[in-house]
Amino acid sequence: MLTYAIGDVHGCLDKLLRLLDLCDRHRGSRAARYIFLGDYIDRGHDSCGTVSALMNLQRDRPKEVVCLCGNHEQMMLSAAAFGGEESLLWQMQGGAQTLESYGRKFAHELPIEHHAWISSLPMWFDDGRRYFVHAGVNPSVALDQQAPDDLLWIREPFLSSTNDYGRLIVHGHTPLESGVPELRSNRLNLDTAAVFGGPLSAALFDENQTNPILFLNDLGEEHVPAVPSP
Repeated sequence: MLTYAIGDVHGCLDKLLRLLDLCDRHRGSRAARYIFLGDYIDRGHDSCGTVSALMNLQRDRPKEVVCLCGNHEQMMLSAAAFGGEESLLWQMQGGAQTLESYGRKFAHELPIEHHAWISSLPMWFDDGRRYFVHAGVNPSVALDQQAPDDLLWIREPFLSSTNDYGRLIVHGHTPLESGVPELRSNRLNLDTAAVFGGPLSAALFDENQTNPILFLNDLGEEHVPAVPSP
């Protein structure tokens, strides 16, 4: 079983489709799982198309596709539920582009099936070696006791922590200006800033080791991960 983990898409449907095609060609006939780390909407030009594509992919490959919730999905749900300041905050953080892609004025007007799918997204996935999550984890809390706000929003002290979690934490959320995934001894950041002009990246894992064996991006570039930083 191969696992492809994919970072923040943010409405960049063209990059998503290119990367998925490259991953499918790379896997060939081998069994594979795809894990998406959240933030499918906002800022980019086609959030509607991105959500539709992921919903269809998960419908067609229910045993292969895991889609996690990101903080931007959570902001959209809050905007739909409460309106007012929640709606203004979401729109300022990229929600305006999402509404434009749907041809709607307010979050509660998004298609029912899209709202239901986003509402159902889990916040983490644990394969026994890796813990996949959108933002990261609180270093002072056990993995099975993490608060949703930390899983969706945390940066520090997580990014600076050298804690051994018993899993490699695979996350996105914090854009990398380098455009290259950042592998450390205890975590892997896959947000290579696709919506800000960087590539959309995936990490390939197999069952023989915890760390990734390859990085791929929508430009068709492949990189062998370097030795993890502390």
